[in-house]
Amino acid sequence: MSDTVLSIQGLRVAYGGIQAVKGVDLDVREGELVALIGANGAGKTSTLKAVTGTLPWAGGDVQYRGKSIRGLGSYALVAQGLAMVPEGRGVFARMTITENLQMGAYTRRDAGGVRADIERMFETFPRLKERADQLAGTMSGGEQQMLAMARALMSRPSLLLLDEPSMGLSPIMVEKIFEVVREVSAQGTTILLVEQNARLALECATRGYVMDSGLVTMTGPAKQMLDDPRVRAAYLGEETPG
Repeated sequence: MSDTVLSIQGLRVAYGGIQAVKGVDLDVREGELVALIGANGAGKTSTLKAVTGTLPWAGGDVQYRGKSIRGLGSYALVAQGLAMVPEGRGVFARMTITENLQMGAYTRRDAGGVRADIERMFETFPRLKERADQLAGTMSGGEQQMLAMARALMSRPSLLLLDEPSMGLSPIMVEKIFEVVREVSAQGTTILLVEQNARLALECATRGYVMDSGLVTMTGPAKQMLDDPRVRAAYLGEETPG
């Protein structure tokens, strides 16, 4: 657990003159499930987009397995074992479910392994198997979220970034998605989870970070943060006595 997979150091991200991320430090170690929580507009998604190279950095550094990834595109990062499930799913709407899964494995050259992993995804997400030949754009939001996660897992990532996987889903679908998150973590994949549902995120995480207005304002073991009155009041909807 001492090996650092992802190290974010003084990261700054700006949109025009607006500082969305103001010098964030964050580490994710091998085998951890780290939750990054905070209100809308706190800078969580901007942080993930900067890590994956879809937003330019205004300052700081991001290291993946000890090496800076500044300037690397998403393709190079996926090939190195870093995959992301973006907010809003981003499935290929005019492709079938099976074709989406095949696209998730585009950096791989082991055809037999890819076929076996598609079957494994169908076992993990039986609803996808039932609709294997259906166009992704015709599925429900929850089904698309399942597909987005399965597609990312097809690259066999060693680090998986999840951006708001529960957003807009029914309670039953949220439960299923988090069941899979816990399962993937238990199988050894390192995960950085950005999630507005603070309770769910912290309940399945090893450690947590709180972001507010572009800054990390709190960090610690997830169970300890669940019991912290400041977290409970700000993010779990509970009133503090007094």
